[in-house]
This record gives sequence, structure tokens and C-alpha cells, in this order.
Amino acid sequence: MAAQKLESHGRKRKGKPTLRTVAEATGFAVTTVSRALAGDERIARSTRDTVAEAARRLGYVPDRAARRLRTGRTQVVSLLLDTRHEFLGFTHEMLSGITDGLKGTGFAVSVVPESLGEDRVDTVRSILHNRLSDGVLMTRTEPFDPRIRLLLEEGFPFVSHGRTEFSTPHPWVDFDNETFARAAVRRLVARGRRRVAIILPEARYTFAQHLRYGLVSAAAETGVAHEIFADISLDTPPDEIAAHLCARMNRPDAPDGYVCVGEATALATLGALADCGQVPGRDVDVIAKRASPIFDSVRPRIEAAHEDLRATGRVMAQMLLKHMDGAPAEALNHLFVPGQAFLDPTGH
Repeated sequence: MAAQKLESHGRKRKGKPTLRTVAEATGFAVTTVSRALAGDERIARSTRDTVAEAARRLGYVPDRAARRLRTGRTQVVSLLLDTRHEFLGFTHEMLSGITDGLKGTGFAVSVVPESLGEDRVDTVRSILHNRLSDGVLMTRTEPFDPRIRLLLEEGFPFVSHGRTEFSTPHPWVDFDNETFARAAVRRLVARGRRRVAIILPEARYTFAQHLRYGLVSAAAETGVAHEIFADISLDTPPDEIAAHLCARMNRPDAPDGYVCVGEATALATLGALADCGQVPGRDVDVIAKRASPIFDSVRPRIEAAHEDLRATGRVMAQMLLKHMDGAPAEALNHLFVPGQAFLDPTGH
């Protein structure tokens, strides 16, 4: 019966189908149809299915331009994404989380690639000038990030993955990298390691400071030597990282414990160890931070703390929606911490 109604309605009506077309064909209100097509879970599943099928058969496609003229909103959020990252699967996990967080709201996410050498402020200026989105999500923050300064000055909604040192509050989601580095050193010391080493992000990023402080302070507290590699960073190509580490491993007083920030650096470290004939768990120990399950398949096994990037993306998206609706920045901060099992230096 519903199919006959749709066919009859399609024959009677010419031109591009609209929300009203779908509403008249299904008998639902236009607002109900709009929410159902946006995936709003407050609308019954049967209603959403009926509306989706009607829209498909009628050939309805949402008119974002018309919606923008009507509401002043683009229904788009921009994700500024570094094209290189220390995590494997970073883009997939982050985008999956953001998509989950936007589900049922009618908002879509647009990925805007950033590269290490470009002026990242120009990207933000373009979004603001051309009104390409209603809000911005960004990664790889700096202590006094010029992108954030501009967005604060313009009063434009955003959420950063990472903190800053601005006195003006702003929405952020972050992982407690200081606690991760501190706990990683303690675990290495508990295994008898006496010289710990780390490859940091470039110094301009805020989380480089957090990692550095966590490692240095834990080394001082436990009385072990520490080493921070000065000539390489997380963004150095993996083959160059491996070559640099292998050269260091062949010199006297080489580190016997490695703290690796992400899978890419950890895999390069494991490769260098193998090339130099050193065995993790016997000659050295490696502690890593991961966002994927890759280390479940690596032998010998290494211990890793999990940073849940899917949850991070979901919280960032939900936080941005609240900020766009007027929630104060002071209430929009979330710090993810390493799991309790990782924080226990005995490994229990």
C-alpha cells in the first residue's frame, strides 16, 4: 500500500523532490521527516526506515544550499588534520569517532588536510572568510597556537585536540601524556632499566612539553639516567629514525629502556633493535603508546598504553555541538588518562 502511494505521488508530482514531497508521500510532518533523515535516534526506527525508503524511491537529495539560506548554518564542521601522524590508523579512528558524535544531528564533517611546513593560520582564515563550516576541530596544538588565537578573536566555535597556555578558556580534549611518560619510566625502572630514552614530537607542540616533563621528572625521582634524542622527532621518517637509533645502540652507554610515543616510532625502534641484535625483554625494554591493536601481533610482545582516538573524536564532536549551542568554554574540557593497569608499575 505504501509503495502504491509513493508511485502515485511520484506520477503526480514533477520536479526536484523536497522534504515536503517526502512528507506528503509518507504522511509524516516535515519536521519528522527532516529528523528521521538526519538519523535522529529519538525518532522510531520504523519511522526512520519508512522515510529513508520513501526518500530513496523519490530520489530526494538534501539541499544544503537551501538549508544554509534558511538557517544561516552550513551543517558542516571542519576537521583540520595533519597529513602525518605518530599513530597508525589515526585518521580512520578519529573520523569514526567524530562521525559517531555527529550522528543524528544533520551535521557532516569535512576534512581539511594540513602539512607540517605550511602556515596553518591561512587554512583557518579561509574557513572563516568563506564560511565553509559552522565549527572547527583541530589537532596538534601549540602552547600559543595562532589558529586558536584567531578563532578566539573571531568568536568562532572550535575544539582542539590538545591544550594550550592561553589564559582565555577554550574547549579542548586531550590525553594525559605527562602521566603516560611518567608511568612508562617507572615501569622500565621496575624491570631494572637504568637509562631511558624517548623520541619527542617537535618542540613547538604542547604535548612535547608534557611528555618531556613526565619523563624528566620520573627519571629524577627514580634516579635513572635519561636521554632525549635531539636530531629526530616523531615526524622524522621511520627509516631515518631506525638508522639514528641503530647508530646510537652501537655506541657505549646506550639506552636500555625506550619510551615510544605511537606505533610508528615503536616499530622503527623494534626494527633498529633487531638490526643491532638486541632482544626486547632481555637486553632492553620498550614501552609504547598505541591507538591500534597492532602490537597484539608483534613478537616479542611489548607493553603499550592505549589512547582511544575513536572516543576522543566522539567527545570532540559532541563538545563542539554544545559549544555551538552556547555552552561555556570552561565546561568543555576532557582529559583522557592511561588505564589503571598501565599506571601500576608492578604490571598487575
